[in-house]
Amino acid sequence: MMADLIAWLLVIAIAAYACAGGTDYGAGFWDLLAGGAERGKRPRWLIDHAMAPVWEVNNVWLIFILILMWTGFPLMFQAVFEALWLPLALAAVGQLLRGAGFALRKPTHRIAQRRVYGAAFAISSLLTPFFLGAVLGGIASGRVAVDVPASSDAWANPTSLMAGLMAIAATAYLGAVFLCSDARRFGAHDLVDYFRRRAWAAFAALVVLALIALPVTRDDARYVWDNLTSGLGLLMAILAGVCGLATVLLLVRRLYGWSRYTSVATVGLAVLAWGFAQRPYLLPTSLTVSQAAGAAHSLRWLAIVTLIAVLLVGPALVLVYRLDTKGRLEPLTDTDTSAARLPGDDA
Repeated sequence: MMADLIAWLLVIAIAAYACAGGTDYGAGFWDLLAGGAERGKRPRWLIDHAMAPVWEVNNVWLIFILILMWTGFPLMFQAVFEALWLPLALAAVGQLLRGAGFALRKPTHRIAQRRVYGAAFAISSLLTPFFLGAVLGGIASGRVAVDVPASSDAWANPTSLMAGLMAIAATAYLGAVFLCSDARRFGAHDLVDYFRRRAWAAFAALVVLALIALPVTRDDARYVWDNLTSGLGLLMAILAGVCGLATVLLLVRRLYGWSRYTSVATVGLAVLAWGFAQRPYLLPTSLTVSQAAGAAHSLRWLAIVTLIAVLLVGPALVLVYRLDTKGRLEPLTDTDTSAARLPGDDA
């Protein structure tokens, strides 16, 4: 039972990162498609102001995922990082470039440098979720197992490709929905409809990709398909679709605050559907939760430490998100970062 508890905590942490980190990736996706310097100036200004207070906080969930995997399920951790080291390494590099690009482009006044940093941020925001989605696709398709060597087939397969594309579409959907509310909060009323249209487009793309993924999953990831089309997996998938449609209707009614909750529910429930579809396996169909679990005392200590972390860190995270939603957190200014102008800036 302890192993099952840790496994579900892992799924919940993945869902939390998909929603929190996914929103940031989505903002970077729209930064990439915002256009040239003049045309994209306003959308990028909003993205900078909306992301600045919380973008580092959202990566806490990724650290939590790695700790749960490493400590709770060492066999799974070993198998995943052996077979999928390349896409994971590319995702890690993308994380570093993305963070550096976002952090450095605002205090930099040289236009050429800002373009380089902005491109690193935007392109990495596209590639990182794709590789992370490809990793999940490789696991779901049953291509990852203990002592299976790394190969391109483990992540460059139909299920991984669809999972990567759906990850990009889901982040674009979350990012656009949240930026609608942020545009109104920052008084950028001209950008509310701008991002509302993009939220509709991203949701439509997500639906199309999900429909394409159905026959792909049936042929390429049969175990997950069987459990995703019955029982709790099917229920979670249906609820995710209902929440997605609710988000579209809320955007039509311009209820942007509520649309945030339903968009998060859409992605979170989709991740839970994947979790139910894989059980009792962590690596279908070769490694169950009980087989992958670490030592009993390690699981007990992991549960205790997780509980303490939830009690100590959880309220702080909730407070940060709440303050950000209410517009009480402001990004650092040039004075705060000591970003002095230099000769040749803006050149």
